[in-house]
Amino acid sequence: MRAILGKNTVVQKGAIVGYEYAEGCKPAVVGKGGIIRSGTVIYCDVEIGDDFRTGHNVLIREHTRIGDRVLVGSSSIIEGRCCIGSRVSIQSMVYIPVNTVVEDYVFLGPMAVLTNDRYPIRGDDRELRGPKLRKGCTVGANATILPGVEVGEGAMVAAGAVVTRDVPPWHLAIGAPARFKELPPELKELNRIG
Repeated sequence: MRAILGKNTVVQKGAIVGYEYAEGCKPAVVGKGGIIRSGTVIYCDVEIGDDFRTGHNVLIREHTRIGDRVLVGSSSIIEGRCCIGSRVSIQSMVYIPVNTVVEDYVFLGPMAVLTNDRYPIRGDDRELRGPKLRKGCTVGANATILPGVEVGEGAMVAAGAVVTRDVPPWHLAIGAPARFKELPPELKELNRIG
């Protein structure tokens, strides 16, 4: 294990921080005040801010950057090469693939699935494009977001929705495939940041 831990960060027994996946990888860095629960594996070449918390059995792969005050729920997977902002809440059993961007104040409900490849059988030469979840958006439980889709600032994706195209800011995506409608004023106000 190769890791640099900030003050008062707790790593429970059975967790691994700084899993060496390749020779010469850089130590994982976790800021102060974190708690990393048992069964969690964080690879080398990962940078995480302050007040980070995991549930049990979380996997965070290499070249991922995570901001401050982020929660990653039990059995969630972040496949690597991802950028996750601050004050993000990732509930249990969420899947985040390679090359995904999650901005600040995003909420991902339980068992939400993000994808990065439109074709189930792929060659090595295909570009993997994860979704972009913009500031303050909300993704409901069991929702699926297809590759390269952008969920706009303040938008909401309903539970179980299958999002196949970009969601405009401050809109609701509902159904499979998802259709959009503007958020009513009361939901806009609830979802507004700052």
